[in-house]
Amino acid sequence: MPGMFSQLRRTFVRFRGLVARAFLVLTAVQALLVGLLVAMAQLRKRREGPHGGFPWEDQPKVGLEGGARLKLYPYGVRLYEAMLEEIENATECIYVGTFIWKGDEVGRRFVDALAKKAREGVRVCVIFDGLANVFVSSDFKDFPEEIHTLHFRPIWGPRKLVNPRNLFRYHRHIMSVDGRVGFVGGYNIGSLFADGWRDTQIRVEGPDAREVENDLVDFWNDHRTPELPVLEVARDRSWDSTTVLHRNDPYMRMFPIRAMYLEAIDRASKHIYLTHAYFIPDRAMRAGLIDAVRRGVDVQILVPEESNHVTADWLARRYFWELLVASVRIFLYKHIMIHSKTATIDGVWSTVGTANIDRYSMLGNYETNLEVYSEPLAAQMERMFELDKTNAREITLQEWENRPLPAKIVERVLASLSPLV
Repeated sequence: MPGMFSQLRRTFVRFRGLVARAFLVLTAVQALLVGLLVAMAQLRKRREGPHGGFPWEDQPKVGLEGGARLKLYPYGVRLYEAMLEEIENATECIYVGTFIWKGDEVGRRFVDALAKKAREGVRVCVIFDGLANVFVSSDFKDFPEEIHTLHFRPIWGPRKLVNPRNLFRYHRHIMSVDGRVGFVGGYNIGSLFADGWRDTQIRVEGPDAREVENDLVDFWNDHRTPELPVLEVARDRSWDSTTVLHRNDPYMRMFPIRAMYLEAIDRASKHIYLTHAYFIPDRAMRAGLIDAVRRGVDVQILVPEESNHVTADWLARRYFWELLVASVRIFLYKHIMIHSKTATIDGVWSTVGTANIDRYSMLGNYETNLEVYSEPLAAQMERMFELDKTNAREITLQEWENRPLPAKIVERVLASLSPLV
C-alpha cells in the first residue's frame, strides 16, 4: 500500500510539472505573438503614415423634460473649445478627471487655463490615472501648486506593483464646472485626440450636470491623499428620470454599466446600434445580442478595423464568427481610430460614456456612463452612427470563414487572454 501511494505521489508531481511547463510554454508563445503583432502594427503605421479627417457633423442641443440640455461632440477640436470656454467662465469650482493627459500643446493649454482660474480664486481639482500617464514627462505632471492634483495610483516601487488594487484604473473622462455643466465620454486630453481620433463626448447643462460633479467629488474624497482638501457638493441633486449617471466602482464592487447594457439589450424590439473602441463581449452580452436578433431586432456593431491596441483587436475577432452566424452585422471603421463608447436602441434609449464592452471596463475600471431616454437625442445618435458607417466596411460571414489559417491560429492561441482584457 505505501508503495502505491508513493507511485501516485510521483505521478501527481510529474503531472503537475507537465502542466506548469505547458502553461509556461503557452505564456511564452502568447507573449511572443503579442510582441510580433504590436511590432507589425507599428511598422504598418509608419509605412502608411498618418490618416487625417473623418466624417462628422455638428448637432444642435437637445432639451429634456426635466430641464437638462444635452449636446453631442463627435469632433475633439470643437469639444476642447467648448471645455476651455467653460473653464474660462467658471466662478466657483472646476473638477476634471481623465485617463490620459498628454504633455503636448493641448495638454498644456488645459493646464494653463486651469491654473489661471485657480489664481483667480476658483477651486480647481484634477484627477488623472497614474499608469496611463507613466510615459508622460514628470515635469509636466507636476502641475502648478494652485491646481489640486490627484495622481491616481502611480506605479512606483515594488509594493505598488504587487498591490492588487492597482489593477483597477481610473478610466473616466469627465469634467464639471460650477455644478452647472458637465462633460462625459471617451475623450482623453491631448493633441492626437483633437482631430486624429474619432470619439464622442456629451455635454450636460442644467440640474442633471450636478451628477457629474457628484461623481468627481465622491471619487476625490474616497481616494485623496491627506494634503488634498475635502470637497463638498453644496447643491441639491437631480431626480430627472430621463437621465441616469452610472458609475462603476470596483473597490465597492458596483458595476451598474454592464447591467444597464444587458437590460437595454433585453428590452430592444427594433434596433441596437453599438459603437465601441474595444469590443470583447462576455457570454451574457453575446447571448443578449443573439437573442435580440432572434426576436427580429436589427443588431449592428461598429468597431475599429485597427485600434491602438492590436491585442484587443485580435481578442475581439474571436467572437465575430459566433455573432455573424447569428446575423449580427459588424462594421469595421477604416483608416483612423474610433474610440467612442456609445449605443442607441429603438429610437428612445442612448448611452455615452467611458466604458468599453470588455471585461476590464465592465468589471474592473472606474467608469462613468450617462444613460438617456430621449427620442430627439436617439435620432441624433442614429444619424451619427449612419455617418460613421460611411467610413466603415461591413464584413460578411463568408469573408470571415475564408480568412487565412494563420489568423485563425493566432485567435485560438490568444483566446485565454480574454479574461484579462
